Amino acid sequence: MDPLHLRTAGTSLVISFNSGEAEIIHWGADLGAALPDLAILGEPVPHSAVDANVPAGLLPQASSAWRGRPALRGHRVLDGVSGFDFSVRLRVVTASTARNSAIIVQSDAGAGITVRSFLTLHDGGLLELRHSVTNDGTTPYQLDELATVLPVAPDAVELLDLTGRWCRENHPQRRSIQQGTWVRTGRHGRTGHDSSLLFAAGTEGFGNRHGKVWATHLAWSGNHEQFADSIGDGRTMIGGSELLGPAEVILQPGGSYTTPPLFAAYSGRGLDGISEAFYSWFRSRPHHVLPAPGAATQPGKPRPVVLNTWEAVYFDHDLNTLVELAESAAELGVERFVLDDGWFRGRRNDRAGLGDWYVDESVWPAGLTPLVEAVTSRGMEFGLWVEPEMINLDSDIARAHPGWIVGPAVLSHKDGGRLPVEWRTQHVIDLVNPEAWQYIFDRIDSLLTQHNISYLKWDQNRDLTEHGHAGRSSVHEQTLAAYRLFDELRKAHPGVEIESCSSGGARVDLGILERTDRIWASDCNDALERQSIQRWTGLVVPPELVGGHVGPTTSHTTARTHDLSFRAITALFGHFGMEWDVRELQGEQREELKRFIALYKEHRGLIHSGRMVRADVPDETLLLHGVVTPAPADAGTTAALFALVSTRTAFAEQPGRITVPGLEPDRTYQVDAIFPTPADADYAQNYTQVQPPAWLADGAEANGRFLAEVGLPMPILNPEHAVLLRFTAL
Repeated sequence: MDPLHLRTAGTSLVISFNSGEAEIIHWGADLGAALPDLAILGEPVPHSAVDANVPAGLLPQASSAWRGRPALRGHRVLDGVSGFDFSVRLRVVTASTARNSAIIVQSDAGAGITVRSFLTLHDGGLLELRHSVTNDGTTPYQLDELATVLPVAPDAVELLDLTGRWCRENHPQRRSIQQGTWVRTGRHGRTGHDSSLLFAAGTEGFGNRHGKVWATHLAWSGNHEQFADSIGDGRTMIGGSELLGPAEVILQPGGSYTTPPLFAAYSGRGLDGISEAFYSWFRSRPHHVLPAPGAATQPGKPRPVVLNTWEAVYFDHDLNTLVELAESAAELGVERFVLDDGWFRGRRNDRAGLGDWYVDESVWPAGLTPLVEAVTSRGMEFGLWVEPEMINLDSDIARAHPGWIVGPAVLSHKDGGRLPVEWRTQHVIDLVNPEAWQYIFDRIDSLLTQHNISYLKWDQNRDLTEHGHAGRSSVHEQTLAAYRLFDELRKAHPGVEIESCSSGGARVDLGILERTDRIWASDCNDALERQSIQRWTGLVVPPELVGGHVGPTTSHTTARTHDLSFRAITALFGHFGMEWDVRELQGEQREELKRFIALYKEHRGLIHSGRMVRADVPDETLLLHGVVTPAPADAGTTAALFALVSTRTAFAEQPGRITVPGLEPDRTYQVDAIFPTPADADYAQNYTQVQPPAWLADGAEANGRFLAEVGLPMPILNPEHAVLLRFTAL
């Protein structure tokens, strides 16, 4: 069988069938159209080893003498006895291609197992891979794991993944790749605050703009594992799988299971190249929130300026107060007003009411309609907070249906069954139960039908610990049921946008992002923390899908105090909004916020369609990041917007010249510092210099090559301050 070769956007994927099974022999830089005879890749056979070449299969398996993690783990149950057909010998039956997609079927007739692999190399270079296993036998087959893995080149010697916690999501950690397996396990029942959004292997010292990188992302919102597996012969695989609970998936005869998709990208120019592949995929989707450049027939609209009420009023819901807040927001230029937690029955704090999705008559005697009309009559969309997957014991629905509460026992807690430990005084409603699922669907559907709601902030505030349905582990089925809830509500209300919030960034993955229109990256609005959180979240998720809000002067979660310009410049490089009682803003500060809202509206087309650029700045106290127009800009238009950010005091007394990558080499640009300027209230607080660089006051002209190689002397910024730079094409 001839090899299979998919190639696009500088990436090649080559699969050989010489061993009888499918084997990826290259995933990386483009090899061109012509391939040599792949027999030249026959490996030597060492002493004290299996007497044959060992393929690193598309589905690595012990039957081919692979000594690392097998892709498929499971066993058959015969006459009530487990453990049969524990090792399969899959061999290729068929392989077909269409454009840059392929379907490969491998089977073991003796074990009664068939696996179909679906591969697509998308136009921007992002690879999508999933497997489907079918039980062809006559008895049940218990599936323990079906992993999706890819090989990386021998010069991939460093591993970067992400970890975090509440209010500190998506922070990087690095280690050398050594023999053995590095496993990141998520047992949260959701993606998790500490989940690695990206698993990247690369050449030594790879950075934002240099080095070769191979990276994967598992598109699944439940329990999962991601890993790098390096075996004794020097080969390394990276990949991931759904982490299945005890007997969670038992395939009856004829039954099938399909893995979550693994998305993977190769870059020969650092992490920015990985982001480009992911952004290209996101922005080419027919249902993306913004139309692709030049594709006016696609759906989408500019991302509206948001005001969320949480850090403005918390649970203190009063119609007059909220109407005043809406008036103030509309005067500033806000386009979407979101009423957060506290509007439904019994919800005067976070210990009661979840599950009772009826407007609280004691707080809203005329319902939500007066507030909705006050918001929409001022030209803003109305949004509402919900948490449909959770339930409080102190709620009417919990008292009426105790059996709908998830637990590890067959009995409900009212009948002697045990509940998981509470988390934020809440539990999980069992969406695997058809009656519970239908109740939640009906309540949210009714809210959307009865009110002019354009947006749902959909929260999920706890892990799914000891998660069971009818006494058996059910995270897998709960995740699919939650997906179905999103899907059916979107089908019933196609004009309503949904945000995925999960105590901030605890459910950020491409599985949930197929069903939602943005994510809330963190409950932390501290601009300093957000610089890192948004930077690493943005490795995978483009800025138009990442909510970034200007919070109060002193942060609710960290008690840090920051100037308005630092908070606003940080929020600007995302889906911009505010979570703040903006009624308190007067005078210069109010005018400054208006300017930032106007700047966002002026530049959101660029921010939400351009190439993300993250410079490799030698001074680790400085960050330089920006967005460059995806095509050469017309003369006189903004071609790029960059932020220079000081995170702490520097070792050197001045930053010196900083190079600006990513611009067109032979294009000339006018460079201006557009915020803060000497006319702005925050100007003096930003800088710690007697005299600014020569170009800062009057601007500069230079071509992209000069800016990338020589750079410009940058101002001396105070710690935790930033300056916004605009590059205009000439």
